[in-house]
Amino acid sequence: MVAVVKRFFSTLWYLIVVVWRVLFAAFVLSLLVMVLLAIKGPPAPEVGNEVALLWAPQGSVVETSELAPDALIRRIIGGKPQQTSLRGLVTALRRGASDPRISMAVLKLDDLAQAGMAQLQELGSAISEFRASGKKVIAYAQSYTQQQYYLAALANKVYLDPMGGVVLQGFGVYQHYFEDALDELGVKVHVFRVGQYKSAVEPFMRNDMSPQARREHQAWLHTLWDIYKTDVAQARGLPAQAIDRYIEQLPVKLAAHDGDTAALARSAALVDKLVTPAELRAEVAAAVGVDQQTGDFRHIGNLDYVQATGGLQSDNQPVKVGLIIIEGPIADGESRPGVVGGDTVARQIRTARRDERIAALVLRVNSPGGSATASEVIRRAVAATRQAGKPVVVSMSSVAASGGYWAAMNANQIWAQPSTLTGSIGIFGLLPNFHTLLEDLGIHTDWVSTHALTGALRPDRPMTAEAARIVQLVVEQGYQQFIHRVAQAREMSVAAVDEIAQGRVWSGRVAKRLGLVDRLGGLRQATTAAAKLAGLDKRGFMLVPVPAAGSLGERLLRPFLTLTQRLHAEHLPIADWLEQWMAQSGEPLPLSWLHDPKAAYAYCPCWPDLRGSYP
Repeated sequence: MVAVVKRFFSTLWYLIVVVWRVLFAAFVLSLLVMVLLAIKGPPAPEVGNEVALLWAPQGSVVETSELAPDALIRRIIGGKPQQTSLRGLVTALRRGASDPRISMAVLKLDDLAQAGMAQLQELGSAISEFRASGKKVIAYAQSYTQQQYYLAALANKVYLDPMGGVVLQGFGVYQHYFEDALDELGVKVHVFRVGQYKSAVEPFMRNDMSPQARREHQAWLHTLWDIYKTDVAQARGLPAQAIDRYIEQLPVKLAAHDGDTAALARSAALVDKLVTPAELRAEVAAAVGVDQQTGDFRHIGNLDYVQATGGLQSDNQPVKVGLIIIEGPIADGESRPGVVGGDTVARQIRTARRDERIAALVLRVNSPGGSATASEVIRRAVAATRQAGKPVVVSMSSVAASGGYWAAMNANQIWAQPSTLTGSIGIFGLLPNFHTLLEDLGIHTDWVSTHALTGALRPDRPMTAEAARIVQLVVEQGYQQFIHRVAQAREMSVAAVDEIAQGRVWSGRVAKRLGLVDRLGGLRQATTAAAKLAGLDKRGFMLVPVPAAGSLGERLLRPFLTLTQRLHAEHLPIADWLEQWMAQSGEPLPLSWLHDPKAAYAYCPCWPDLRGSYP
């Protein structure tokens, strides 16, 4: 009897295990199918005749959309994306300009959340190119932010909801400073830097902005604002100072219009007409007709249009120019969402160098830098590719500063937009110390060691003068490496580089005059230059992304593995809390990637400004 019962439960347990394994396998298979469908997207839509291109950026404009778990989930359930590819937006307009099926473009700008000034210029060039084809462009939003309005101003007609307004306020840099707070907490941050303008570490050593940082920020802010207001005024046919007057006289002018922001925008000629969404649809429908199924005007969205016309590149041309995108802070090791891994990018560059089908390489850089070691790893890969006879051209986006410039300096050519923020050639070291905080909490540290310097950089023991001197020497040597490499790459004297370095940030317009940049232009011009250097200017070619190495399975599972690693990452609780708070505040405290082996960083504080107060 006992044997029968035992056999029964053994069989039952075996069946449970088998069923569990089958269900688990089915779940994993279903998940992979869903991921593949999300990546592939729905079947390519068809483009009708005489339709409007509905150009609607979503969320932040990025150089490349990440394959992140949250993005995949949104695609699966049909939610709005939080990012839009810059290349996709530009491609839609440029193809639509020459496509006889596209009659006009409607810019729906309500959901555009963030774009750097250089990205706005690149998008603006595509809008102007569409208009130059003779096709009409209408811009509409319920209210325009400063970034949205830059693009809207380039349209033939700018429409605004009667309940909306145009919010223009200029550019500014706002930072929090923590010297007193850190002293109160008993936290000591040891700062080592070279360059009087290397202001990324100032929040940890001051309660306000240094005079040098103030002068630097004012210089590039005024340069970028001059570009913004000049472009907008010219596009709208307004006097050069019209935008400044709109901002400066806002309280008086708004009172004169009884607080009606839409009427004020119309009176200032910032918009052409105040219309409701229904009135907009009726006007566009009169030009392109009505879709009988939806009742809306006949249109195709920018994402669907790019997919329907062959994606971001066509396989008709066998010769390729490779594209590698460096977007975000640079850290050691492999890339992960939001962070560029030096090893990953170097591997991509090596892949492009060894691929005989790739005749030239374009690096698109949108990065404030980060780890000096990781930036050097990328620079070496660029130099090796150039030495192998394969041209490398850098296209700078909104920011290509500090470590971003380090990684790019050895390219055959460097292209930037006039509003690109670049330079910031300097080095700093940052070592937080919690010894006093721990003592105040009643936690005491004691040690024995074979040498006085053993564990000298631990955050739980006081830093000695000898240890501080060592770190400062390493930082100073890193700065000398930086300026000597720039001097060699740009064919300048070390003294000349040192004079324009010191951690100072320059606009692309000024950087070209100083010799840090070769040409002014966007990704399209940089790609043409790379093709010309490779002898492809009279032959057909296509721009293709260079994938990171890895099997298909690895690429599919990497986002979920990254999420798991994040959930199990070991951080000090105070570091986790501080990083989350600083990220929400737009402050320069990227704790998750501050692990350079020499604790030396080439980082520009202009990156959080682009996400926060500026523009």
